[in-house]
Parts: sequence; structure tokens; C-alpha cells
Amino acid sequence: MAYLFTSESVSEGHPDKIADQISDTLLDNFLAFDENSKVACETLVTTGQVVLAGEVKSNTYIDVQNIAREVINDIGYTKGAYKFSGDSCGVISLIHEQSQDINQGVDRGEKEEQGAGDQGMMFGYATKETENYMPLALDISHKILIELAKLRREEKEITYLRPDSKSQVTIEYSDENVPQRIEAIVISTQHDDFNGDDKTMLDKIKKDMLEILIPRVIKQLPKYVQELFNDDITYHINPTGKFVIGGPHGDSGLTGRKIIVDTYGGKGAHGGGAFSGKDPSKVDRSAAYAARHIAKNLVAAGVADEILIQVSYAIGVVKPTSISVDTYGSSKVNLSNGEIAKKVAEIFDMRPANIESRLKLRNPIYRETAAYGHMGKEPKTITKIFESPYSGKITREVELFTWEKLDYVEQVKEAFGLN
Repeated sequence: MAYLFTSESVSEGHPDKIADQISDTLLDNFLAFDENSKVACETLVTTGQVVLAGEVKSNTYIDVQNIAREVINDIGYTKGAYKFSGDSCGVISLIHEQSQDINQGVDRGEKEEQGAGDQGMMFGYATKETENYMPLALDISHKILIELAKLRREEKEITYLRPDSKSQVTIEYSDENVPQRIEAIVISTQHDDFNGDDKTMLDKIKKDMLEILIPRVIKQLPKYVQELFNDDITYHINPTGKFVIGGPHGDSGLTGRKIIVDTYGGKGAHGGGAFSGKDPSKVDRSAAYAARHIAKNLVAAGVADEILIQVSYAIGVVKPTSISVDTYGSSKVNLSNGEIAKKVAEIFDMRPANIESRLKLRNPIYRETAAYGHMGKEPKTITKIFESPYSGKITREVELFTWEKLDYVEQVKEAFGLN
């Protein structure tokens, strides 16, 4: 029997995502000037206020207040009408030094003997249903909001958009787990006050979303996904009505509160640990990236059409306590899930220090992960500039989204006899 599946996304201007981006930008600045920094920072945003908290062990100092303000302005909160802007909000820092009790379990004399920064389980997932091996409903949800943000910044075709927005896509699947059609799309976008009646305002917003935004999104999609769009889709555009009050003035935001948006939109599984604001010694982040890297390379190599990888750790312990695999019955090799997991452990070294090295995670690469998902993006090399009143100016060339690279496909094929 056919079934429906739904995923959502939120924009860079959503309060929780503002918090994530501030936390990850602080992390990037610490890593830019001291790659061995240990960072676990949280951000709270609310009306006119930003609170920074957490633990840091670093040989550098950065202007955390100014960095937070720059992030807020970059996102687009620059007007007094939003009741929250980078130029006028208060920024309180409660960041302090990392506990030595935690640090002693992580730092070791030999880098390879670095222990896990915490206990827990992490998951990585990949599926063949999209070109970037991501769940389709989440992929479309992200693309809708990325394009909406472009329209907002262009200020040409649509001029009333404000930074806060959300999207949601429901897809009908066949019994064989193949997408058949799009059932429903939800878009809620913050907007300027129209100073008119609500019906005229809502009609205008709906018309623009359907006639400007959605066609721009469809153009980016491969033909087989374009064919899922039809005249029978149910659209819910700003279903509550007026959405002028938004952002941190409409709702407080916290780092790490959008972990499903950050990963697989409810497909696969999630271990519960947030990513943003954490340096890669925290396996909540680094091992989740490594698990995605494994899952994507296995699916791309043809081991299975859909794969979930789980890895778990004990705090301060070097080797993972478990690695497991679920192929959801889609395996293309004559091996059990347990046998596949054993081969995975042979191919991929999942010790924390090796993950950091393999995926180049001790670089300032995290601001770019903090909106529209940590998974499914295109790997690329960019140049970033960091300035500190204490350490001067530094230019760094960094490789983004290394965990999305298909650099182990041939090795996986050889290990599983798929050449």
C-alpha cells in the first residue's frame, strides 16, 4: 500500500538557525587562529538579546560579541522593524574554560590515541532516491528556502520578504519505496506589513510563491523530480495568516534545536546530539559526519540502495563501542548486515583522531553547515578571511563538506567484490 512521508526545513533567519550560525561562526574563528581549540558553545536569541554560553579551551582570543553581531546582520536582521538586529541587540557572553575533567579524557600524548569527547550513538544515512543521496522530501524543502532567501536578497521580483521562514514537503511513495508524486507543500514566510486587508496580502503572497518561487525551484531539479510536481498538489501558504512578527522577536532560538532539519528530515535515525558550536573532538558531530561519509560511499558503490550506519562511543575511549549497518532489505551483496558492518570497520578507521584527519575537520568549515542541512551539499574549496583584534588577520583556504565526497567508492567496490 502506498504511503506518505514528510520532511521540513527552516531558513537561515529562523531563530534556532540564527543561534546555530552564531555558534558555528564562533567555532570557526577559534579554529582559524588555533586549530587545536576545544569548543562547545551554545547561543540563545530572543527579543533584542543574544546570550552566549559554553566551554572553550584555546590559545586564542576572539571578539565574540562582534562576531555574533556580524552573523545577525549577514542573515538579514538589519532593520528596527524586526525588533532584532545585529547593530542594536545586546550580546552577553557567559563562555568559560572547558572542564579539565573532560579534557583529560580527550587529549593524549599520542594524537591517534585521542579519546571520544563524549559517549553516545551517531547515525549516517544515504539513499539512491536523489542525486546527492539524500531523502527527497528534505532535499526539496531545503531548496525551497534557499531559493526564497535568494529572492529576499535580490529584492526584485518579491520585495516584502523578511528572514524567517519554514517549508515542508509531503511525498507519496509506492510499496517499493519509490517517490510517486508530491502530495503537499507548506511554505510559511515572514513578510513586511502590507498595511491593507489580510486577504489581499495573503492572495499576493500565495500568488508569488506559486508563480515565482516554485517555478525557480523546479528548474533546479532533475527531470524525474520535476515530473512529481502536478496540478493536484495541496499548497498551504502562510496557513496561519499574517506573519509579520517573526525571528527572535516572535520566538526564542537555541543552538541545536533543529537536529532533524540538519540531518535527514526524519529518515534513517538520529542519536540526539546536536552539531553546531562543537569542535570535532565531540563525536556527536565528527562521527555523524563520518557515518554519512560511509553510508554515501556504500550506496554510491552499489552495496545497497539505502543504508543506515550507526556508530557509538564511550567518553575518553579511543575505539568505537559498536558499528552497525541496516540496509532496509535493499542490499545488493550476498552478506548479512552484520557482515557488511565488519567490512565497514576494516575500510574506515573510526577512531576520533582519524576521523578528524580523514575529513579535515580541524579547519574553520562550520558556518556553512549551520543552515539548510549539514548533509547533501556539494564539496568545494573556498577562501575564508578571519580578523581578530587580538591576533590580526588570517586567510585560510578550506575544503567544505568533505564527508560528502565519493572518494572511497573504488575501495568499497573492491572490498565487496563489486568491480
